Amino acid sequence: MGIKVWIAAARLRTLPLAFASIFLGSMLALSRGYFDFWIFFLALLTTLFYQVLSNYANDYGDGVKGTDNNRVGEARAIASGLISAQDMRKAVWLFTALSILSGTLLSFYACRDLGLWYQLGFTALGLLATWAAISYTVGDRAYGYSGLGDLFVLIFFGFVGVGGSFFLQSGDWDSYVLLPGASIGFLAMAVLNLNNMRDREGDAQSGKKTLAIRLGERGAKAYHTLLLVFAFDLAFLYNRIYPSSFWQNLYFLSLPLILLNLRKVLKAQGPKDYEPLLKQLALTSLLFALLFGLGKVL
Repeated sequence: MGIKVWIAAARLRTLPLAFASIFLGSMLALSRGYFDFWIFFLALLTTLFYQVLSNYANDYGDGVKGTDNNRVGEARAIASGLISAQDMRKAVWLFTALSILSGTLLSFYACRDLGLWYQLGFTALGLLATWAAISYTVGDRAYGYSGLGDLFVLIFFGFVGVGGSFFLQSGDWDSYVLLPGASIGFLAMAVLNLNNMRDREGDAQSGKKTLAIRLGERGAKAYHTLLLVFAFDLAFLYNRIYPSSFWQNLYFLSLPLILLNLRKVLKAQGPKDYEPLLKQLALTSLLFALLFGLGKVL
């Protein structure tokens, strides 16, 4: 079993979407005069561990349940026989430990001037994020099988990722930061929705009742449209509340790519049509975050 197999199973192409919230939260803090390189580095490292943990856990959870047997697109390691369920389980435990260690180090370093309760509070939040990364598909009560994956993506990719990284950098809280946080959360939900629209048939056969299955194809496409619209609307609202310079509109450069994604989604006829749109929207979401954050810094 080579390292290339494990790298493929880690699905590193999902990292841009995971990093988007850290970049945006950190840049919003920078726009107000706060930035610590080591907090930024530890936040990215912790996010890396969370994402790889989530991908390994999803491979394990869906693999042992047979959900991945007829999946379209990138092959999963357990379903294809490249990695045994026992070895993948060990990898899940390893990245659980790495996630907890890195998250605890981040919490104690970033909150070193705020006191023990803040340190413990963010450590507990990190433990909750670790649980969420595993429980999406693992276990008899995996929340991804009940259609709750979208909610958890909004919470952790949006509110926690952006709002948490902003607070750790600045040591201060601003509830309005949750507006661009929700923007990134909605874009991440749209990526998940694409994934679930692609996998509707196989998920239905395996009892995985995602929101795309509950809504049906037409409903899922309408839902996708709303997510993209709200992502832009909330970013626009934040800029109205905190107007800066002309550069705050820089994120509009990502609009053509988002509209292109929406156009192709509305025309999609089957699973293979959705597959290439996943990577495109994930990278576009990262671009959106970078442009929005840069526009506030300039």
